[in-house]
Amino acid sequence: MTYRHSRALLLLVCSATASTLANDRLEEIIVTSSRVEMPLRQVGTSVSVIDDTEIRMRGFANLAEVLQYEPAISLSNTGGQGKATSLRIRGENGYRTKVLLDGIEITDVSAPQAGPLFEQLLSAGTERVEILRGPQGMMYGADAGGVVNIQSLRPQTGVGGSLGGEFGRYDTYQYGGHLGGANDTVDAVLFGTYYETAGFNSRTTDTGLRDEDGYENTTLHGRAGWNIANTLRAELVGRAVEGENAFDDCYTADTFAPTDDCSDDYRQDAWRASLTHGGDVFSNQFAYNLNRTDRDFHAEGISSFATEGELGKFEYIGSWSPSADLKLVYGADFISESMDDGSLDTSRDQNGYYMEYQGRFGGNLYLTAGLRHDDNDDFDAHTTYRASAAYLFALAAGELQLRGTYGTGFRAPSLYEIAYNRGDFAYPPASGVALEAEKSAGYDLGVAFHAGSGWFVEAVYFDQQIEDEIFFDLLDFSGYLQGDGESTSRGIELSGALPLGGALLLTGNYTYNDTEDADGYQRLRVPEQMANLGLGYRPREGRLSINLFLHVSRDAVDGLGGELDDYEVLNLTASYRLRDSLEVYGRVENLTDEAYEMVPTYNTPGAAGYTGLRYSF
Repeated sequence: MTYRHSRALLLLVCSATASTLANDRLEEIIVTSSRVEMPLRQVGTSVSVIDDTEIRMRGFANLAEVLQYEPAISLSNTGGQGKATSLRIRGENGYRTKVLLDGIEITDVSAPQAGPLFEQLLSAGTERVEILRGPQGMMYGADAGGVVNIQSLRPQTGVGGSLGGEFGRYDTYQYGGHLGGANDTVDAVLFGTYYETAGFNSRTTDTGLRDEDGYENTTLHGRAGWNIANTLRAELVGRAVEGENAFDDCYTADTFAPTDDCSDDYRQDAWRASLTHGGDVFSNQFAYNLNRTDRDFHAEGISSFATEGELGKFEYIGSWSPSADLKLVYGADFISESMDDGSLDTSRDQNGYYMEYQGRFGGNLYLTAGLRHDDNDDFDAHTTYRASAAYLFALAAGELQLRGTYGTGFRAPSLYEIAYNRGDFAYPPASGVALEAEKSAGYDLGVAFHAGSGWFVEAVYFDQQIEDEIFFDLLDFSGYLQGDGESTSRGIELSGALPLGGALLLTGNYTYNDTEDADGYQRLRVPEQMANLGLGYRPREGRLSINLFLHVSRDAVDGLGGELDDYEVLNLTASYRLRDSLEVYGRVENLTDEAYEMVPTYNTPGAAGYTGLRYSF
């Protein structure tokens, strides 16, 4: 597919891939923006929502690939499933984004820059994802990337479940299912997924071994709740993930010689317990979650590097709402982190406190203003804030929304970054650098029109920057340095959806993102232009679904002056419900067999077909 043809397609619509129509979208309840339920029409921040229907239609096994079709999100992957994957929101590196799964913060604190490992997140069992874009996560202590809030399957009334399986190219297999039930007093659901692929040769520079670099993942996730009283609920969530991955380009443990016979084992065990009181005026929730991660890297079958990380968090969130026009949301969290990689063993605590005012004026104006204060063992106390506004105009053809927000964020230096600079491996200039927290700030302005006939269109301008950016010294390899300039990201997001008759829905989005690091260069691996286009055919009887998804990436760089491939990837998914309880589906990823690289010298998958069955009971 040529660039000219893709531009013609993209000019048909400026949109955000969504399966709901405009009227439903306005009434959709958002939680991530302010940690309490709010209709989207009242939200002044930039939030994208993906439901379970859209997740199934996109079809990807890895959740990061599903999210890639949302506005301002780009991916970098180093050679297939299970390989290092970075998800960037508005050009910010993935470790600057906080990820929560059923309230559990799944950050791997033992990773060099302490972030979520998206390569280990399967899409199976995911019911809903909310994405808060930009440094607006004040109530979470989030940085410039924002917040990704993932919700797993929820129990349904009665007893039921599902079974499913699929197979496809690269000897890929996936099996899974869930079982759950609920009544007025108790509810529970458990799901599990096993995924395996032989993969392909991850790196073009592997001309000797030329082996397939496969991946296996086993995920178990469960949640249970007890409605103790009408206003009191207890809930427990548990999660266990095991991943085995083969990759290229590592070094042997004995001679430190380069080799492409590399592998790593990953395990994460996490749980969260909460007690929630919900009254007419006051609400309160107390929760504790613990997340343990273990990784062991091997070169030619011998362990070369191992890490252990643990994140424990006690949190309280409350609200006071004396009227429909006023709400105060307040809370505190107390976090303990530790990591051990055999040479670096360190830990620290961080305490955070926040409050946000939410008000409605004249029925059409919604305002929020909030403040957060954090105190961390490794840096001085830090205060962040956010303010937002949304105003609605009722028009004959629909509703017009104007909104804007300004917020600040921070990222504490990771345990690894600090310990490395203090350890025996660092030398000048990094060994003399006392790392401080990165500081971020940004604003966005948006306008959206939601038509009564079902279509919507939205435009957002964003501008954000990071000060005191932490980076590894790639010139002398001395350790971690801290920049003294600003790294910026600014641009435009256009989004919308257009029903075409009773069965067709046209959706898509376009993002222009102008980025600069502290030295004035374009940020690495961040496309200046991204676009997604979706065309779905869903007859009213609901048995058949056919969908085309186009992803376009333009003008990304890697290294000073080095350009990455421009590429267009087209995916096709289809499903047919044979019975109310039985569905057959299939998809073709990279339908046109586009050849491209996200990261130089790393291969990407070619055209690949998959088919499967889903049975529910």
